[in-house]
Amino acid sequence: MRYLSLIVVLFLVSCAPIRVNYDYETATDFTTYKTYNYYANIQSGLSELDVNRLMNALDEELQSKGLTLSETPDFFIDIKSDEFQEANRSSVGVGLGGGGRNVGGGVSIGIPVGQSNLNRQIIIDFVDENGVGLFWQAVSEDSFNPNAKPDKREAKFKAIVVKILENYPPKK
Repeated sequence: MRYLSLIVVLFLVSCAPIRVNYDYETATDFTTYKTYNYYANIQSGLSELDVNRLMNALDEELQSKGLTLSETPDFFIDIKSDEFQEANRSSVGVGLGGGGRNVGGGVSIGIPVGQSNLNRQIIIDFVDENGVGLFWQAVSEDSFNPNAKPDKREAKFKAIVVKILENYPPKK
């Protein structure tokens, strides 16, 4: 079953580009972080069902990296999300023009073709409240279907988390 979900995740990652940017505190010793938990008051901007899907995907991936969910964690995870409409870049130009003895004119109209894409940005922060503060952050951006069925949503969040955590911990 694990292999089937991995195949689905890889398929989704290859079909829909998930763009991820990372930033981290370079002086951080990532080997000291073994346990994690989530902030209790996460205001993620996601539905409760989607937050649970995202947290389950994070738990699975973090635990595969040797980290453990704990009531007394080494660091906390914060999640923020925002949806936005991507500008439609596809258009058809219709032009009309004429000319003759030093007289000319023209009209051009851009007609949008297709729909604008709905995108979602998810920001994952790892915060050490015992000193360092924010020590690692990933910002992902991908297309988003608000009408997707639950299994597709779950697979999409797994693909996002795999992409987000593929470079965690960062290599020096």
